[in-house]
Amino acid sequence: MYDVLVVGSANADLTVRVDRRPGAGETVLGTDLVESAGGKGANQAAAAARIGGRTALLARVGGDAYGELLLSAQRAAGTDVTPVIVDEGARTGTAMIIVSPDGDNSIVVSPGANAALTPEDVAAAKDVIASSAVVSLQLEIPMETVRAAAAAAEEAGTRVVLNPSPAPEDLDRDLLAVADPLVVNEHEARRLAGRTGGTPADWAAALRDRGARSVVVTLGGDGALVLDASGQATVPGIRVEAVDTTGAGDAFTGALATRLAGGASLSEAARFAVRVGAAAVTKPGAQPSYPTAEELSQFPEPAAS
Repeated sequence: MYDVLVVGSANADLTVRVDRRPGAGETVLGTDLVESAGGKGANQAAAAARIGGRTALLARVGGDAYGELLLSAQRAAGTDVTPVIVDEGARTGTAMIIVSPDGDNSIVVSPGANAALTPEDVAAAKDVIASSAVVSLQLEIPMETVRAAAAAAEEAGTRVVLNPSPAPEDLDRDLLAVADPLVVNEHEARRLAGRTGGTPADWAAALRDRGARSVVVTLGGDGALVLDASGQATVPGIRVEAVDTTGAGDAFTGALATRLAGGASLSEAARFAVRVGAAAVTKPGAQPSYPTAEELSQFPEPAAS
């Protein structure tokens, strides 16, 4: 039924742009507050749907204005929100985002309703999981819920894309064992590999040795590194003028999952995902920046490595 089912968080993004980040105890002036749809799970679902993937989202939102904002954004992207649970007694999760002039961001998340997404919610969606080609997971919901979703996908024969963000001190070996791929940025790769030095290739190899079936390390403007049973490959980046990097990693992961669901190899899927991530950083915000298939045609394929 679905190419991609995303099980994860849905947050309202509250974004302020500043000339510089404040130091400890310091106050700085920023731009007007911008409210938009976000959350790693919802972002990945929106990215997948906007490029044409048949996508559904399993998440929890509050019965408030932010919850309706998130649902409306998913519907506009083309996501099936039937599995989304509206929790009238909870507040929708929020993310407070500060964006500096170079487009980099700092984010603080208040989980809200995301913290109430349970293994029982996953069990109730087992038929949806079984009818999906790929399940995409992140770590902005309770870990026991992530484990339940991974186990249900494994039992159903559904491929798992795992984006372990925010990165924990150590990742459950059972989760690593179903990750195909594990999608991490450089900071997350180094942390989870338990290394203080080395290269992305070293970290990817260490994570595969620890049990991940395959690994993708995203490298920002430099593209991505891919490691699976067929070996290691690099995907060059696409140079663009970055306006806002918020949600770019989620755009990459949603696009990657969609292409994998369609039968692409991991390297092929990563090449496509690099284009989507590059397009996303050229506009402000997370979901509002994600390209449609038509808009993506303006961004060329990465050069051959």
